[in-house]
Amino acid sequence: MSNAMPLPLYAIGLGSNRRHARYGDPRAVLLAALAALESDDIEAVDASPIIASDPLGPSRRRYANAVALVASQLSPPEMLARLQEIEADFGRRTGQRWSARTLDLDILLWSGGVWSDAALTIPHPAMSNRAFVLGPLRAIVPEWQHPLTGRSIRQLAARLTRPKPVDRGGSAH
Repeated sequence: MSNAMPLPLYAIGLGSNRRHARYGDPRAVLLAALAALESDDIEAVDASPIIASDPLGPSRRRYANAVALVASQLSPPEMLARLQEIEADFGRRTGQRWSARTLDLDILLWSGGVWSDAALTIPHPAMSNRAFVLGPLRAIVPEWQHPLTGRSIRQLAARLTRPKPVDRGGSAH
């Protein structure tokens, strides 16, 4: 056994809300995408259950969402390029934000911490207020700490799902 450094880890968010001619429904698209992620230089470590979530924005179709945990020597820009290749292979057309899409892959977290350049920001800027990201993340890496807030995924998910206080002032008797 060598005592080489462990490979960096990435948490990758997966989403689909459109059938694929070859793979089928969005859930099947995600399973195919998980398989497509595995390659010579990307090792699958874990994957969350696939959940259904309501769409953001104008799309009417429900999403299938999941998170994959992968180990890879790829740098964040290289990983982003690989994810975009996979999206393109699955027929994603770039352009309209929030539109129905066959496959959406996002880097959510990276064990290297924070990354920021013109094309990519890690951690994903919107992840902390998206239940469809935090739920699957919590299933596989509940203790992973958000590098900017220091809160664990479990804490972030709990804050998001905590019931809001009810106004008791005007209750009818």
